[in-house]
Amino acid sequence: MPFVIGAVIELGLCLDLTTSSGLDWVRIAYQSLVDVTHAPALDLPSNSRDEFRRNLDGAVVRRLHTIIETQNLPAIDTLKGVFAEGESAYPGPGFREKTHIQIVVSEPSMHQGRLSRSSRPTPLIACA
Repeated sequence: MPFVIGAVIELGLCLDLTTSSGLDWVRIAYQSLVDVTHAPALDLPSNSRDEFRRNLDGAVVRRLHTIIETQNLPAIDTLKGVFAEGESAYPGPGFREKTHIQIVVSEPSMHQGRLSRSSRPTPLIACA
């Protein structure tokens, strides 16, 4: 059985966290999350110290989806962000061992296909 080594994704309406406007949207969502958790004295989620469990970041993005839905704005299809993780490549750098770009697909129809070892795009049967 071939394994997926790549995907063909149409970004559609993308929340791009590498842009100032993308960061403005998550700042708005974060403040909204703070406001709704502060009133009933709920605890705000937090990201783990190892940076792999991003509970706060996930809550902020879910809050943004809620804001967009309640304002009858077009839904976000994908989210793109850069995550600087891991140990420094050398003392004092901006380069880290596990830095990567991550794309989250909210709308399954944005998956156009996948790339397997044969390097030919094949249609996806189902997306979870």
